[in-house]
Amino acid sequence: MDSRIKFRHLQTLLEVARHSSIGKAADALSVTQPAVSRTLRELEDMLGVPLVEKEGRGIRISHFGEVFLRHAGESVAAVQRGIDEVAQVQMSEGPPVRIGALPTSSTTFLPDAIASFLARRTGSQVTIVSGENRTLLEQLRVGDLDLVVGRLAAPERMTGLFFEPLYSEEVTIVTRSGHPLAAKRHFALQALANYTVLMPTRESVIRPFVERILLTNGIPELPDTIETVSDSFGRAFTANHDAAWIISRGVVIDDIRAGRFVELPVDMKETRGAVGLTTQAQAEPSAALVLVKQVIREHVRARLGPF
Repeated sequence: MDSRIKFRHLQTLLEVARHSSIGKAADALSVTQPAVSRTLRELEDMLGVPLVEKEGRGIRISHFGEVFLRHAGESVAAVQRGIDEVAQVQMSEGPPVRIGALPTSSTTFLPDAIASFLARRTGSQVTIVSGENRTLLEQLRVGDLDLVVGRLAAPERMTGLFFEPLYSEEVTIVTRSGHPLAAKRHFALQALANYTVLMPTRESVIRPFVERILLTNGIPELPDTIETVSDSFGRAFTANHDAAWIISRGVVIDDIRAGRFVELPVDMKETRGAVGLTTQAQAEPSAALVLVKQVIREHVRARLGPF
């Protein structure tokens, strides 16, 4: 390894990649913008290739930058794990487990699985983070998270990551019980245009599947939509308004079974996708992370019948 490459070079590149902005990267690193630009130039000079390119008024990571970024993320994550483990030894506690949870897991098997993990009394501190899939995967890639639980991401977002499938599920469209759409004997998807529709955000894993279903049915766009990845907002809004919610079926399965929500009769087979565990491909998992994954597998197997 070139001894001139320092930890700050890797951190700077990762923050620039995460924010696509010199200014935001500088804020995240608590340094000045010229310092970020200077560090990037140093790294580019050492590697002999451009790592960033201009894109409109902003910047983006170049092809060479993407190649180097995966290894930079692994290196920074490894250092972070070392720091964490030293702290754990000092405190005589188990290693922390930081989990990114997408709605399809956070509202179904994950709460019970984490309760079972805590019952093992490993001493590990558990952190659960929610958000858009892209954000969670970036946090996983740089070592801020140890595990992301949810749908398999697009291939271009899985560089340096490993996915273990657990089961598959479809996207569904639900309304509150008593909604006018639920009462229609012959429902057509075009009828959604008359109501507010809750949609997954553009960065969510299931958004491309949803757009494909709509386009297949001659609906290039809907006039009145709300984009959200919040299952609590989606549940409350759908229950109290004449809205339709397009969401992974696992998120609302309990509401459907309880009669609070009704699935609209739409063939959604095209939206079926794998749900599972995403980790860093080359990272050595801690004993606590191995146990968390094992407990999650057990709880998913216990629920597979109802799914």
